[in-house]
Amino acid sequence: MEKKHSETKMFILLFLCLAALYLVALGHWGLLDPDEGRYAEIPREMLERGDFVTPKLNYVDYFEKPILHYWATALSLKVFGLKEFAARLFPALSALGGLILTYILGRKMLDEKAGLLAGAILGTNLLYFAIGQINIIDMPLTFFLTLSITGLWFGIRYERRTFAIFYLGMALALLTKGLIGVVLPGGILFWWIVLTRRWDVIKKSLYLPGIMLFFLIAAPWFVAVSIKNPDFPYFFFVREHFLRYTTKIHGRYEPWWWFIPILLVGFIPWAGFLPKALAKAMPRTLKNMQPLDEDKLFLLLWFLVIFVFFSLSDSKLIPYIVPVFPPLALLSSHHIMYSSFQEKGRKNKLPGLFINIGAALLFGLALIAYPFFDEHYGPAVLLPYSLPPAIALIGYGIFSIFSYLRGSKKALLAGMVAFAFLFTAALKPIFGFYGQIMSSKHLATVLEKVLSPTDLVAQYRTYDHSLSFYLKRRIALVDYLGELEYGAKKAKDDDWFLDMGSFINKYWNTDKRVILIMRAGEKIKLPQRSKNPITIYRDDRRVVLANQE
Repeated sequence: MEKKHSETKMFILLFLCLAALYLVALGHWGLLDPDEGRYAEIPREMLERGDFVTPKLNYVDYFEKPILHYWATALSLKVFGLKEFAARLFPALSALGGLILTYILGRKMLDEKAGLLAGAILGTNLLYFAIGQINIIDMPLTFFLTLSITGLWFGIRYERRTFAIFYLGMALALLTKGLIGVVLPGGILFWWIVLTRRWDVIKKSLYLPGIMLFFLIAAPWFVAVSIKNPDFPYFFFVREHFLRYTTKIHGRYEPWWWFIPILLVGFIPWAGFLPKALAKAMPRTLKNMQPLDEDKLFLLLWFLVIFVFFSLSDSKLIPYIVPVFPPLALLSSHHIMYSSFQEKGRKNKLPGLFINIGAALLFGLALIAYPFFDEHYGPAVLLPYSLPPAIALIGYGIFSIFSYLRGSKKALLAGMVAFAFLFTAALKPIFGFYGQIMSSKHLATVLEKVLSPTDLVAQYRTYDHSLSFYLKRRIALVDYLGELEYGAKKAKDDDWFLDMGSFINKYWNTDKRVILIMRAGEKIKLPQRSKNPITIYRDDRRVVLANQE
């Protein structure tokens, strides 16, 4: 009992360190366009308009995602103000919540040490940390899926009433990103029942209080938004689910194998353990499995159902794969903890260790080399960002070798966790670099000095979502619709979505002061008898013109 208390205290210490890592300096860089700007601007407009049913972006209907992420972000913005920290807080807390759930599941499924290591692995890998630092929907989705699947496992193994957590997680995941919040946990349950032949779980999982809880949480908003917007069901369920998954409608097609390298790179500095960990999770037989074999099969299906689902989709983005990281952390932890190692003269054996060391060293060297091949920024700019994580990875690899040769598994694990933490911490400044090149924060600061409340701000052939957030105003779009096409056509608002001719006649050639923003290098041809543009700002990304001083 005393030993368990000690290991629980170790997890609390680990969690506090990771919480500091995830939360400190969370608001020290500008919102990244387009995604962070979008997921901050929609909640800002909700607060401004007082409408928490119909999400709008640049003041037109935006139905691509459900409501929960917007609600949570709006609450954070209300409490902490219109700041980057507030915009990113919900995903960061979701990432930390995922660490807790992974520890709890590992502790119950395996033991205290395996749960502790699983939490450390999850919190210190590249992609999970990165997605936990930016304001997008995928980390909250990962948390709610993990919550649902954790409730599923507890419901199967322990009391039936814990299936309520299974249904709660699905409802919240549905409100976060749509039907995959139900399809993925349901798919895991289906295949686990089929492969284990545990038919009794069918009846057990149809837990009426849980089903009622699901509809009580998930249904009200879908009903309300559909009543208020009769076009919502078709757009959301048909276009944004069925057509997005089965067609190239959003131009995000990648080959079926695309997520494999993403997974291997994203799981650094623990990626080398994955092949063996997955292989050891494969059951030798599906008959008469022991509980631990069923549990490993459960984790394997958790990974496979989600991984295969997104691999078969015609729409792929890097963050889609993050929900597979909790089961991979648990499988990796089990593999590492229960592999033999040199102790009292026994032969060294930790399969995957040297693959992991090689991957860490190789990626570290790549981080050092990359700035010298980058033609845009070069080593003078990039090395200060890439060198610290590279040094941490090289230290991780070298320390692992020495610990292995000394035969101390305890020292090896402690050192790997410590260097993985240093590697993750060293990634933090890189977000600041991207904040310089992918955010409109600096541009907004410049514009605020010259804008008056009556000026019109317009963008030509582009739309910087974060610019709306920072300027707290609507932006007219010229020769551009993008993802706002559906809302713009529905609104039929010709004053804010214009072709160049209409823009010139309605605004540019009038007495109204107009600020026009365009991409650097973009060529614009103003019609004859147009006011001559005055350049008031220019940088590597944008050029700002005005029709008068």
